Amino acid sequence: MAEQNFANHTKFFPLFHFFVLPVLLINFGWSIYRLKTWAYSFDGFLAVVVAAALLAGFLSARMFALTVQDRVIRLEERIRYARLLPADLQPRIGEFTLDQIISLRFASDAELPALARKVLDEKMTQRKAIKQLVKNWKPDYLRA
Repeated sequence: MAEQNFANHTKFFPLFHFFVLPVLLINFGWSIYRLKTWAYSFDGFLAVVVAAALLAGFLSARMFALTVQDRVIRLEERIRYARLLPADLQPRIGEFTLDQIISLRFASDAELPALARKVLDEKMTQRKAIKQLVKNWKPDYLRA
């Protein structure tokens, strides 16, 4: 597995991103096309509703998994912060937003205290900007 860094840390699940999602989008578009061009009917309307429901269902399932993953990351990182942050930053652990926590998880143990201080003091919230500050990348290969 290639070493993970800012440039390559995004993850695609081929079955979902390159098969399921495109097929559902094509099905939804085709259902709308058929409804418009082949005459309006209850069957055509129902096909559009079912296609929309399938698309929404799969996207919702993906969002549910990502939300659970974010909650686990938040828990893991708060435990890590309690272990690594200096005493003056300990009371501020509750100030971190979820976006800050998710971005800082890539910081190595050695650089986390300084980056955490910078993120809180400068009120940085953009995930991309925070991740770009990380010099010694701690990979996360177990993402959904």
